[in-house]
Amino acid sequence: MSSEDIPQIYLITPPEFELSDFPNQLARCLDTVPVACLRLAMASRDEDRIARAADALREVAHARDVALVIDSHVLLVERLGLDGVHLTDGARSVRKTRKDLGADAIIGSFCGASRHDGMSAGEAGADYVAFGPVGTTPLGDGTVAEPDLFQWWSEMIEVPVVAEGALTDGLIRTVAPFTDFFGIGEEIWRHDDPAAALKAFATEMG
Repeated sequence: MSSEDIPQIYLITPPEFELSDFPNQLARCLDTVPVACLRLAMASRDEDRIARAADALREVAHARDVALVIDSHVLLVERLGLDGVHLTDGARSVRKTRKDLGADAIIGSFCGASRHDGMSAGEAGADYVAFGPVGTTPLGDGTVAEPDLFQWWSEMIEVPVVAEGALTDGLIRTVAPFTDFFGIGEEIWRHDDPAAALKAFATEMG
């Protein structure tokens, strides 16, 4: 696999974190391994809390030329100076979001394991489509995005694809030839040294 073919890292924040230390933890990760994009994926629905987190993380990310997108909150993208949004409802709101945010915004779409949703999202103007979880997890309904989905997508579809959810070293090695990005989040944040865990995953990518 040539260096151009090696997947890039799409880093996903934890659902909860402390602003007193997480920006420094994030900075160490971004300084250890090249990261293409960062997703603010907070569980909170508190607008002020999300805004303060976005301000802090935007400073860290943009200082390193890393794009910052936010989970779901389309209305906060322009208000908080973010680069785009990660939609979680398949293809349903991609077209309207593109119209609202304009041509320059990054718009991604999580499509579970559905080829149909993925293709629809791409046709509606998504910049990337994410499939997952790649590994088995007790969360969700048990659906898994199998490696053959990524292989089919890489052969048939031009829209960049993200593999995310319950990743392991073995799954990364298996899917690496067929994906453009790995969405990595809780896999590293549960470690004492997330930057070292991220570096280990990056090594498995090729």
